[in-house]
Amino acid sequence: MAEPFLGEIRMFGGDYAPQGWALCEGQILSISENDTLFSLIGFTYGGDGQTTFALPDLRGRIPLHQGKNPSTGTTFAIGEKNGVESVTLTVSQLPAHTHTVHASSQPGTQNSPANAVWAKNTQLYSTNAPDGSMNASSLSTVGGNQPHSNLMPFTVINFIIALYGIYPQQN
Repeated sequence: MAEPFLGEIRMFGGDYAPQGWALCEGQILSISENDTLFSLIGFTYGGDGQTTFALPDLRGRIPLHQGKNPSTGTTFAIGEKNGVESVTLTVSQLPAHTHTVHASSQPGTQNSPANAVWAKNTQLYSTNAPDGSMNASSLSTVGGNQPHSNLMPFTVINFIIALYGIYPQQN
């Protein structure tokens, strides 16, 4: 394996970090003991910026390149954390839709609405503007208002960061 750039992040199939690398788990490191790595990543991922800094924490996170998304215009800054693992939709997020109301054009045959549908009655319809609403108990509520998973299909793999290596020169 070629010598890595200092601060380079790679995917690694093992359950440990090889010598000279660290798992990307947000560990707090001493600046005085890792000043060259600190010169590259600063305290972007945490630490106090005076005596400590943090490695990126990619546990349960999907890495995303920094910059402006040309499709949406959304800008993502390096070190930013965003997103949620589960979400509960609000009414405004549901697709516009209608519900069919079933009725019969034949005259009604019973007084109880149990196990029945609306039926024809004498002059059941009006051309006047509506001036009232059905009682809320006339319609049943559906849905459990429970969050659902917001995760895309994934395979877990470790990310490791090079603690030593070639100092990357800027173009």
